[in-house]
Amino acid sequence: MKLCRFQPLEFDAKVGVDSQEVHPQPRTGIIENDTVWEIDGAVWGDARRTARKWPLHQIKFLPLSTPSKIVCVGRNYLDHAKELGNEAPKEPLIFLKPPSAVIAAGEPIVLPAISERVDFEGELAIIIGRRCFHLSPGDDVRPYIAGYTCLNDVTARDLQKRDGQWTRAKGFDTFCPLGPVLETELDLAAATLETFVNGIKKQSARTAEMIFSCDVIIRWIAQVMTLEPGDVIATGTPSGVGPLAAGDVVEVSIAGIGTLLNAVIACEK
Repeated sequence: MKLCRFQPLEFDAKVGVDSQEVHPQPRTGIIENDTVWEIDGAVWGDARRTARKWPLHQIKFLPLSTPSKIVCVGRNYLDHAKELGNEAPKEPLIFLKPPSAVIAAGEPIVLPAISERVDFEGELAIIIGRRCFHLSPGDDVRPYIAGYTCLNDVTARDLQKRDGQWTRAKGFDTFCPLGPVLETELDLAAATLETFVNGIKKQSARTAEMIFSCDVIIRWIAQVMTLEPGDVIATGTPSGVGPLAAGDVVEVSIAGIGTLLNAVIACEK
């Protein structure tokens, strides 16, 4: 099942076209074919469908959640660790992105003026559906997962190398495109992740190639911090990362979920 947060676009009956104005009230919905059906409650809650519906072309996607935190896993694909000259970690390597970095599908990635190289990093993301902390070895992690989506862990690579730690490089506004939909069921053994820049494939991997599985990642993070409903876990990027420039269009596509598309623009200030 595919879920989303959205705002309907206004329709001008006089001229017969959609405008760019949107209803101010965010809504949640179930996507079925080319239609969004409104549901009651949060994306990660009980999905109770109402009678209200819109065609997909008459909505604007919103970020799937307003997370209290975004926990990211670094170097979780062997080839990506190698391409940056690093060894594969022996245990999950985690860091944080601020919630202020989140943008929705269709919103622009803004290149900061103080960075000379900003890279794309396509990733599978997990969205938490239930409060999760200190899981027992026998606990099943699946009830804590609301679903999966696409994420772009945009990174100022030059600042990452200069700082020696990753907060500034990963934390700029717009550096966490997320969405467009939440898929509640995904075959992680078969799912493929691909990233395209201007239509050219840059990354391609199976999520089964991750060094640490989603199960291991959730248990590891829950040893450290409480995961709240709506929190986001970025599971790492495969090899093929590279720079973005103003005017580029970057797409992160995961089979079974869909495609996260964002244009890239220069900072105006």
